[in-house]
Amino acid sequence: MSTTFRNYIDGAFADASDGRTLDVVDPTTGEVYATSPLSGPADVDAAMAAAAAAFPGWRDTTPSVRQRALLKIADAMEARADDLVAAESRDTGKPLHLLRSDELAPAIDQVRFFAGAARMLEGRSAGEYMEGLTSIIRREPVGVCAQVAPWNYPLLMAVWKFAPALAAGNAVVLKPSDTTPASTVLLAEIIGEILPKGVFNVVCGDRETGRAMVEHPTPAMASITGSVRAGMQVAESAAKDVKRVHLELGGKAPAVVFEDADLAKAVDDLVVGGFFNAGQDCTAATRVLVHESVHDEFVSALAKAAADTKTGLPDDEDVLYGPLNNANQLAQVTGFIERLPAHAKVEAGGHRVGDKGYFYAPTVVSGLRQDDEIVQHEVFGPVITVQSFT
Repeated sequence: MSTTFRNYIDGAFADASDGRTLDVVDPTTGEVYATSPLSGPADVDAAMAAAAAAFPGWRDTTPSVRQRALLKIADAMEARADDLVAAESRDTGKPLHLLRSDELAPAIDQVRFFAGAARMLEGRSAGEYMEGLTSIIRREPVGVCAQVAPWNYPLLMAVWKFAPALAAGNAVVLKPSDTTPASTVLLAEIIGEILPKGVFNVVCGDRETGRAMVEHPTPAMASITGSVRAGMQVAESAAKDVKRVHLELGGKAPAVVFEDADLAKAVDDLVVGGFFNAGQDCTAATRVLVHESVHDEFVSALAKAAADTKTGLPDDEDVLYGPLNNANQLAQVTGFIERLPAHAKVEAGGHRVGDKGYFYAPTVVSGLRQDDEIVQHEVFGPVITVQSFT
């Protein structure tokens, strides 16, 4: 039975105004399990209008009111923990046990953290710049925030966006990734029982929907977690009307292993740091530089550990990570391996796992040079590269 997700605008759930939809795919099977709205300009207009109308009232609430609201949201998320974990796992294929411990629990805690932060917003007295006058710097909410969350941590990154914005007295229009709307739509259901209508809105859609949000004249701030390319486009669009921007973009995190390192511990830590969440993490430790004196020993140990690392279905508690999020991501990771230069060596993995879904084996590649494509660009998959240094 197919699931239908809907936008949440001005306190009510609704389809896209023109009825268009997107397929939502289960990455463990590669099969469509749901549809979500493909929102257009009219839907973005409606969400922005709702947020703009709700903003003055929310802005004028006291910090204690906003704190209590966020604490209620955290409690409600905790009460719906099983539903949130199930929704997130269906969209991402992540292991259920890790979702509960490493993503949902921190997400709830972070809502509570920002509830506390709502009480700590401070202005600063700057003293007397002119005789007889005291200058004060006062922090005020910016207004409506247009927020675009990614598919690698849909729930956690949604929290990172809406919770501080709400704590500071802003209204929110949030767009989840087109491949992972489930947990964000469920959050709308939870939050809608607590906040005044219009303060929190969810608009589903694709890249063009996100572009329409960022370019819309209403938001005073745009926030996106995504690729460097997407961030550059957002910064360019926001500059046209001098919107504030918050960008959390890609990375290529290095780990350096010196000759006196505890190699066994380094391997254990890097297996988790590089393969957790299928390497789909902007801080994933997927680029390892190893001193030449221990290079061969380290590579051998890392390759064995990779071969022993398990990927599989969400209900398997021995699994470290699930599938890649979508078909495009599988093609991207596969492409990096297929284009490896002749001097590179695949020490472990380097192939798809199974013929259903988007699973990819834990992969280790050695023999690389600094200017190789796979070293210079973010793979965003379960691929660790190893280089030697003297």
